[in-house]
Amino acid sequence: MEEIREIASKFERISAHSHIKGLGLDENLKAKDIADGLVGQKKAREAAGVIVRLIKEGKMAGRGILIAGPPGTGKTAIAVAISKELGKDIPFVQVSASEFYSAEMKKTEALIQTMRKAIGVRIKERRVVLEGEVVGLDYNMVPNPYNPTQKIPESATLTLATKSEKRTFSVSGRLALQFMYQGIEVGDVIMIDKETGRVVKLGRSEKASKKYDIGGEEVVEVPSGSVEKEKEFTYVVTLHDLDEANARRRSIFSLFSGESREIDNEIREAVDEQVKRWVEEGRAELVPGVLFIDETHLMDIELFSFMNRAMESEMAPIIILASNRGFAKIRGTDVVAPHGIPLDLLDRLLIITTEPYNEKEIEAIIRIRASEMGVELSDDALRKLTELGVKFSLRYAVQLLAPANEFAKLRNSGKIGVEDVERAAELFVDVSTSSSYLKKWEEKMLTS
Repeated sequence: MEEIREIASKFERISAHSHIKGLGLDENLKAKDIADGLVGQKKAREAAGVIVRLIKEGKMAGRGILIAGPPGTGKTAIAVAISKELGKDIPFVQVSASEFYSAEMKKTEALIQTMRKAIGVRIKERRVVLEGEVVGLDYNMVPNPYNPTQKIPESATLTLATKSEKRTFSVSGRLALQFMYQGIEVGDVIMIDKETGRVVKLGRSEKASKKYDIGGEEVVEVPSGSVEKEKEFTYVVTLHDLDEANARRRSIFSLFSGESREIDNEIREAVDEQVKRWVEEGRAELVPGVLFIDETHLMDIELFSFMNRAMESEMAPIIILASNRGFAKIRGTDVVAPHGIPLDLLDRLLIITTEPYNEKEIEAIIRIRASEMGVELSDDALRKLTELGVKFSLRYAVQLLAPANEFAKLRNSGKIGVEDVERAAELFVDVSTSSSYLKKWEEKMLTS
């Protein structure tokens, strides 16, 4: 067994949209019914496809995107799909507007840092890497110290194979989290930077693809030669990563602190100049990523004004805002505006709208989510979940999958039945039922 040194310092959240591969469009930018993990929302997906082309052609400078629609209509999914269409190593940063308000730093500083996290620098250098097909991957799961009801990997055992060699490695929990985040499994061909622990999923091996895949994933050849080799390694760091590295070098006290801190503009300017030199020397290239800000109505007039100016910068990411609000007050003012966004900023946004899913689309989404979770549904259970999704909400129906699966296990069944769904729905109520409950017992509830 060999140890892989892994120096990642931040926890990476496992995304609910990791199954999304793209926008699911054909060569004429027409949306397919179900493709790349997306269902329905054809008009919105086609609009997003046009935006992807504009971005690739460099015609989105100074503009942003707004995805507007009711809750649970795929706004986040479309934003993720846009980033996937732009490329594998495009930075994608997802935040809620409420995260800009912190006691640790000014809100404009929080916005600047978030924007710079969404701007990548692709650097080329020769590195020692581990490359091969995953033929074995076993996780050692332990309770999450911050939430004992969840489990996270403490470590993992990874076996990689090339056409001529097979080797087994023990890996750290942080590296195992990367595997889970990227959905890496047996049959995938991956590459790992041995020094930094950065993982790149190259695709599926031909053998695994024929056996397991319906389609959609890139099929690659299993590497030849040794598992461990030296090769030119291209990787992406963000401007914020470089900002933090330079800030720590300038302040010895920050070396002992893992907390977020404000970064001087002088440091950012020095980083920008350094990156420009690397680009001119051919050692690096800028990779504008995607910054997705949900709950945009929570931003105030100061943040909106700052963002309006920042969008004009040559080092600005692709900014995608999302809103489920109609007319709302712009925070910090008495002005009512569409989506709670100032009109001068709205004028600079390409606006995409989403609509509620129909019954057929809800059924397809539930089927996909069940497959993603690795659970099997009976036809009656699928119909019942679809009925609940139509009556209440898609999110509610999807939420019932996990508890219904537990009830199926209690019956020693490998398939969720309608009785499991009904039992889950009886124990876990939807938002409207919860509201009725509050009205019924309002007098006995505490108020703030």
